[in-house]
Amino acid sequence: MPDQTKDAYERIARFYDTLLEPVNAPLRSMGWKLHPTDDSMTVLDVGCGTGAHLEAYVESGAECFGLDASPAMLDQASARLGERADLELGDATALPYKDSSFDFVFTSLFLHELDAETRRSSLSEMARVVTPDGFVLIIDYRSGPLRAKGYLNRSLSTAAEFVAGRNHYRNWRTYLNSGGIPAVLPKVGLMVEREKIVAGGNFALWLLRPSTHSQPNTEDSSDRSP
Repeated sequence: MPDQTKDAYERIARFYDTLLEPVNAPLRSMGWKLHPTDDSMTVLDVGCGTGAHLEAYVESGAECFGLDASPAMLDQASARLGERADLELGDATALPYKDSSFDFVFTSLFLHELDAETRRSSLSEMARVVTPDGFVLIIDYRSGPLRAKGYLNRSLSTAAEFVAGRNHYRNWRTYLNSGGIPAVLPKVGLMVEREKIVAGGNFALWLLRPSTHSQPNTEDSSDRSP
């Protein structure tokens, strides 16, 4: 379970988007294209951070919710979104929502920073709160072979994850070595509907659903940005 006594993002929350926007913005755009929303839908962003990703869904008219364990990041999200989204301080391993509450649940560059058990529990909770015919979108690092462009991206990512702190870096390495997101899915009742590989294989987007009746559709866009 995440340590709620210390806010790891307290010092960088104000600068987070400025520092990481070159990576995050293209990934957000790809995520939106994989599963756009409208005003008939309920949406949850787990690990919502500054609210930058959630904002696109707010602007679609969807009823939006965001959860994060960092008070500093939630302050930034609140300044960005105001009352247009229901933002809550909380733990991803114990989401404060009823079963099947959301048509769409997503998380971006969050799961890799967790230890293995917390990652599994967080995914289980996302599977619990999404509707039976809803979708879960995960954007995160990909564990697998890299193309030429991917090695440069991975080198930059390694530096960024190292700077984020010892525990963060260790969890990221464990995440990659254990197979990343696909390795956890059979344990939490989710399966891949569509996979999009980008940045030379350094990142991927997984559109998931709580069922087993379809086969994954993999699209390798690793020669394109980011």
